[in-house]
This record gives sequence, structure tokens and C-alpha cells, in this order.
Amino acid sequence: MQVDFYHLTQLPLDRALPRIAERVVTGGGRLLVVAEQEEARQALDRCLWAYSPESFLPHAQAGGDNDARQPVLIAAGIEPANGARNIALADGVWRDGALDFDRAFHFFDEERIVEARQAWRALGERPEVARRYWKQNEGGRWEQAA
Repeated sequence: MQVDFYHLTQLPLDRALPRIAERVVTGGGRLLVVAEQEEARQALDRCLWAYSPESFLPHAQAGGDNDARQPVLIAAGIEPANGARNIALADGVWRDGALDFDRAFHFFDEERIVEARQAWRALGERPEVARRYWKQNEGGRWEQAA
């Protein structure tokens, strides 16, 4: 299982997450996007609709009749009603349940750096987990730092 830590320093989540979601969906996968707060989920929903005028990223918020059909599902918890094997933790909070997926994307900013470091160290003790740490350069491009 692979966990990618994304340290948001230049671009905000609403610019970084859609690109990851697009790559997952283009590759034939499904993504569960998790944020505990309702307000955050609504913002993510708006972000995925409007992030690029040239493309369309099909998605929905969990709780609808068609959750199982959604390539990208936004939810408060880590139950993949859409059958996703990829999870994006979009609120900066690490959840050990993400380890049940094939790949996890953990987004965090400076407010959550202490918790992210704790999760990084804890996951380093688990041989079944491959960790990667990504940071943004001055131009906003992702560079693998660990």
C-alpha cells in the first residue's frame, strides 16, 4: 500500500486535489475524497465542478442514490460507497482506515504539519506501507522530497 503525503505550501487544496483526482480517474480508478466538515465537503464539490473549463471530472457527495457509480465520491468517512481503492484525505487529518485502500493521498498544510509528521513516523514502522513525501517548489510544481 502506498501513502503519498502532499504538503500544501504554494497551491491550495482546490488546485492540487483536482489534478490528482483526474489522474486517478483517467487511469481507470475511483477515488474517495474525505473531509469531516460539511462546509469543507461543499467547497470540494464546488472546486471539482469548476477547477477547469476544459475538462469535466464526474463526482458527487456521498449519500445519493448513485454513489456506487461515481468515479469520485466526496464523503465524511472512509467507507467507499463507490468501490474506490484510492483515498484522498483532504482535511489534513490522517485516518488509519486509509490503509485499507491501495493508495492514499494525504493533503495537509502548515496548520496540520505536526500531525502529518506523526503519521509519517508511525507509517514508517509498518513494512507494508510505502511512503512518499511531496512538496511544492516556488512555481507550485510537486517535487518528491522523501
